[in-house]
Amino acid sequence: MGFFFRVRSPFSLSASLLLLLLLVVSVCCQANAAQDYCDMFTGRWVLDASYPLYKAAACPFIEHEFNCQKNGRPDLGYTKYRWQPRDCNLTRFNGLNFLERFRGKSIMFVGDSLSRNQWQSLTCMLHSAVPKANYNITRQGDVSSFTFTDYGVKVMLHRNVYLVDTVTEKVGRVLKLDSIEGGKIWKEIDMLIFNTWHWWNRRGPTQPWDYIQVGGKLVKDMDRMIAFKKALTTWARWVDDNIDPAKSIVFFQGISPSHYNGSLWNEPSAKSCIRQKAPVAGSTYPGGLPPAVAILKAALNNIKKPVKLLDVTNLSLLRKDGHPSMYGLGGPTGMDCSHWCLAGVPDTWNQILYNLIL
Repeated sequence: MGFFFRVRSPFSLSASLLLLLLLVVSVCCQANAAQDYCDMFTGRWVLDASYPLYKAAACPFIEHEFNCQKNGRPDLGYTKYRWQPRDCNLTRFNGLNFLERFRGKSIMFVGDSLSRNQWQSLTCMLHSAVPKANYNITRQGDVSSFTFTDYGVKVMLHRNVYLVDTVTEKVGRVLKLDSIEGGKIWKEIDMLIFNTWHWWNRRGPTQPWDYIQVGGKLVKDMDRMIAFKKALTTWARWVDDNIDPAKSIVFFQGISPSHYNGSLWNEPSAKSCIRQKAPVAGSTYPGGLPPAVAILKAALNNIKKPVKLLDVTNLSLLRKDGHPSMYGLGGPTGMDCSHWCLAGVPDTWNQILYNLIL
């Protein structure tokens, strides 16, 4: 045994060194892969004196419902927070680079007023980068278009709150969970950002349908979460049937949360978001995620074509301070804890969108 350990062939020594080298390379590659991967959606909000990314007063086309400063909101602290992912840093939004990347191309947000919130945010972020560039804003039916004519970049919004079709028939207004004829105008768009959720629990006068149609059958109503799931299944099938990944990038905005119940952020005395001036500390929202998030992620997992989730729910849940509250469309009588002030939280959604296309 002693002789065996004292004498080793050159081949055995080389094999040992090779094995050690392979082990070191493997460890290094795994470490680099871990460094290259960035979970942009897990992190916390930090104060940053360089924020906001643009001044609301310098963006002349912000709609009244999002223009909190013009509507009299006195505090500006909510504009000074930057999203900091836990394990990496986000590249700062560069509007000029964004416009060059999409020169001659089209971008379309599809969804409800939360899509409009993000659409307006992006147009402000781009306009602030090239304030002297020519632009025009047009609207035709349910499609609004903001075109940077110097770059040939068209940033559009298609108002379609359910993604599936709502059609007026003899019986009344019908929400068709199996039909998505409205998707014709989404074809050939270079980047699509979809969103639906906030209208699924509407009832009474604000509910824009009288019947739901699914599987050829009309019903007066059904479990709204089941309806939401069926609609997402129809939308997912549309993506698989119509999207060419070589030509179009597809995102889903995720579920944008509301803040009407302070118990969910450990402040039971708060009945809304009014007078909230700081985010929830840390990375986790005490009240947890809305159940719609799980339904959305399950639907996305079944899509064969690549769709990226802009998973804004948790980071937005932490921003109880970012809503218009009494400084929105309805004023003091219309407490708005669903939409977001601009400049504000949707700018971070767009910053992450920018990082995902770099």
